[in-house]
Amino acid sequence: MAITTINNRSINRSDTASSGQVWTATSATASDFQAAGGSYNLIKTLTASSDSTLSLVHGSSDVVFNNTYNKYVIDFSDIKPATDNVHFSFNGSIDAGSNYNVTKTTMVIEGYNSESGSIVVQAESGQSLDQSTDFQNLAANLGNGADESASGTITIWNPSGTTNVKHFQAFVSYYQKDNYNIHYIISGYMNTTSDIDALQFKMSSGNIASGVIKLYGVT
Repeated sequence: MAITTINNRSINRSDTASSGQVWTATSATASDFQAAGGSYNLIKTLTASSDSTLSLVHGSSDVVFNNTYNKYVIDFSDIKPATDNVHFSFNGSIDAGSNYNVTKTTMVIEGYNSESGSIVVQAESGQSLDQSTDFQNLAANLGNGADESASGTITIWNPSGTTNVKHFQAFVSYYQKDNYNIHYIISGYMNTTSDIDALQFKMSSGNIASGVIKLYGVT
């Protein structure tokens, strides 16, 4: 049995990792595998079917969104609106979903490429928020054609903390109504030291026709 030594730690070459895993040393002679960046624990899956909103509320429908995890990741895929040319957005709540109106300051960096080859990277001030309670757009001017949808991830750190504001970051890829492939990088914070215990997703008009949203807790 072949042995490889890295930093005085021995690894069995017969050990294999699953897709998305990395090797970690638990002792001088033992090896272990875990998901790169931590273990992702699936908490909840929401599947859209002409829904006006999709919500993740701690304590409701088996959703966990508290101090069980310090880091939460929301993964959304193939989000499609029922109405053409609308915005897919999200907001947080401090009262278990009675209101989604948390004050936010955000910065949006946009890169896009048209089917004709027009490439632009820019700060998107029109999509950034300045101490606003508005929903943060994750995909603006989203189309509802067969090739038009949005996918991405949102990471939120320590949402249940009561000392600091709540930082979050999103990476989104989507196909816009005018045949532009767009990449959004959104960084910001929810300006509250209260517990964020719910998130809601919606379109600026009309329903979410289809798509999947998954909530993960990261250890």
